[in-house]
Amino acid sequence: MNDGGLERFARDFKAGTVLFEERQPGDYMYVIQSGEVEIRRLVGETERVLAVLPAGEFFGEMAILNGRPRSATAIVRVDSRLVVIEGKTFEAMLRARPEIALRIIKSLAMRLENANQHVELLLLPTPNHRVVQCLRHMAEEQILLAGSVLHAGTAILVPKRVEDIATRVGLPVHEVIDVIDRLRAAHLVLLAQDAGIEGDGFIVPEVGRLLEFLEFLSLRDRFGA
Repeated sequence: MNDGGLERFARDFKAGTVLFEERQPGDYMYVIQSGEVEIRRLVGETERVLAVLPAGEFFGEMAILNGRPRSATAIVRVDSRLVVIEGKTFEAMLRARPEIALRIIKSLAMRLENANQHVELLLLPTPNHRVVQCLRHMAEEQILLAGSVLHAGTAILVPKRVEDIATRVGLPVHEVIDVIDRLRAAHLVLLAQDAGIEGDGFIVPEVGRLLEFLEFLSLRDRFGA
């Protein structure tokens, strides 16, 4: 939804600013020009991070589209610049700009797919299952971004942090680190630094071996081996 005409709606927000809270009525949607926004939701007695949205993403539109209260809480993670669009303006944009409506539909379809994957991960029985399956999903996402085809022997750089994996699989960071350490010992995963690559990230040397390990975990749990 990058559009120069939206600049007049842009505002700067400090890290820690609560943009809206779960169950509040929603009158505005947001587009992230720079920075990051954290989306949280109360699950039982615990507030969980559902997503960390980067620049270029939009959020808060569902409360406008369906007229229901906010389904989650949005908090500015770092100092950010956001485009703040009031409900009537948003609806007028959708009527006047079909290409914006199409981009939103595509984005919502992708979010639904990601949400289904998230639920799938949370239903897996052990941290091993969750982290391995998450790495597999992330590797496949990188292949799609590159426009390539997944091959069993393909090595993939996954430019994510341990915290990103922990957020997606709903586990404490230390549990994710334990699983990653075991995968490194088995040479199923490398840190980017292990391969001389600067910055955060993981390398999956062979996606096919990761899939085989998932099958092994499933068989072990099924037969108690």
